[in-house]
Amino acid sequence: MSMPPATLNPVLAQALQLLRLGRFAHARAMLENCPASPRAEILLAHAHAGCNRVQEAARLLCRQAAANPGARHPAQDMLDLLLPHDRVDEAEAVLRAIRQRAGQDIRTHDMLGELLLQRGRTAEAQAVLADGLALSPAQLSTGNLMAVCLMEQGEFAAGRDLLRYILQHHPDSAMTHANLAHLLGAWNHNEEALQAHGHALSLRPEDARLRLNHALTLLKTGRMAEGWAEYEWRRRLPGRQRLPEAQMLPVLAPDADLRGRTILITREGGLGDMLMMLRFVPVLAGMGARVSVQAPDTLHGLIRRMPGIRRVVDERQAPPPHDWHCPFLSLPHVLHRTQGHDGQPVPYLRADPALVRQWAPFLPMGTDLRVGLVWGGASRPDAPAAFAMDRRRSLPLRRLAPLAGIAGISLVSLQMGTYTEQLRDVPAGMRLYDPMESVRDMDDTAALIAGLDVVVSVDTSVAHLAGAMGCPVLLLDRFDNCWRWRSGRTDSPWYPGLRIIRQIRAGEWENVVHRLCSMLARRDLPPSLLPARG
Repeated sequence: MSMPPATLNPVLAQALQLLRLGRFAHARAMLENCPASPRAEILLAHAHAGCNRVQEAARLLCRQAAANPGARHPAQDMLDLLLPHDRVDEAEAVLRAIRQRAGQDIRTHDMLGELLLQRGRTAEAQAVLADGLALSPAQLSTGNLMAVCLMEQGEFAAGRDLLRYILQHHPDSAMTHANLAHLLGAWNHNEEALQAHGHALSLRPEDARLRLNHALTLLKTGRMAEGWAEYEWRRRLPGRQRLPEAQMLPVLAPDADLRGRTILITREGGLGDMLMMLRFVPVLAGMGARVSVQAPDTLHGLIRRMPGIRRVVDERQAPPPHDWHCPFLSLPHVLHRTQGHDGQPVPYLRADPALVRQWAPFLPMGTDLRVGLVWGGASRPDAPAAFAMDRRRSLPLRRLAPLAGIAGISLVSLQMGTYTEQLRDVPAGMRLYDPMESVRDMDDTAALIAGLDVVVSVDTSVAHLAGAMGCPVLLLDRFDNCWRWRSGRTDSPWYPGLRIIRQIRAGEWENVVHRLCSMLARRDLPPSLLPARG
């Protein structure tokens, strides 16, 4: 909210607290009896919105916005209050009503367009933002949002041209230079992206988010030493550094002697990030350190079997005593291990033999090629950037229907999460074994992978787990690929048994599936490093 409780009288401060708690009806009852004032009217509008009183909310918000045309639109605060309580439909309805009442206010187009974009309704967002650009073709915020829409739809050239046009009118907009860099990187025009990053950083050199995005492009181009050093800027972002900076593990000399030192590796990123970085933990143990690892429960069994790890720490508990701590994704930098193969060789993760035997009856019998399948990531509607990325990396199960026509293969689902709902409508002719209902953690998943011949997966933690175990992996990769899979490569320095099948055009999976089917039909697979099945 643009007005903190400390600046409000006690009644309005209490009403604001009720709004933040999602108690919109209670707040409305209180505010309707308050003396009239601009602040009271704005809070009452937010309460009306939360109660789905659309026109009342729109009328009050438009009146206050018209009184302050150069300020942040009060409906922006409404979004901050409604969206955490899943009042998305109410928020959209109010924004549409505001836009209908005050269509000449370009802020109304921006707010509605951004909300639609965050919800994955890109074409609708583009139409709304086009109306805004018709009012002001070089509007900074509207142009940047439109460029994001264009990129989401694979219209990279149009998005680039729009951002360059915006920069002609706003050459000192670091945000626009950064968005241009992001678009060019997604388009795999990496050298141009680095130039755009340079322009953004010349304007805001201390901006940690800009430095982080620059780091990701460096890593994507293979400039690993520079990229990992630049990546350290992420620790300056809010909420990223939870333990004392003074105890952060320093950059180590290659011959550093860590005997007697206790080092705590702290959770960071998603499961895939941690699975990928676990290769570096035994390096610390080899330097004499006593290593503890903080990780989600689902990884504990896998980590305990790794050499040199003294303790696996529950992330929900207070960290144990330690001399130094180091987040997972800082390990390559502090260890000077800037390539995937610099850590513990693959396989560095192994399934529990007892679990392998336990899960064996859940897998198909016979001599068919056993193919594990993951078609979706983790959908996170509460995190717009992650939600958008997941839409690009995942594909519907029905798009994999051609797999049913390949002779001599058995398909095994390794899919978890919301995408399992698609198992209710398996493509015609496809027989898909699904043992995942009883899976408790990644240790169980590893035991299933140990009984497979190959894993076919979009960019998820299962691809990392299989790769770290030495199981052959065929990665179905989106066009704007993640930095870790590099540009222009079909292999991976992280996992020798992983092959990348990448989209030729953004959003188009047909060619990817065609190439996948060809590789499976010809048994054109990387060699397996899994233990032989008994």
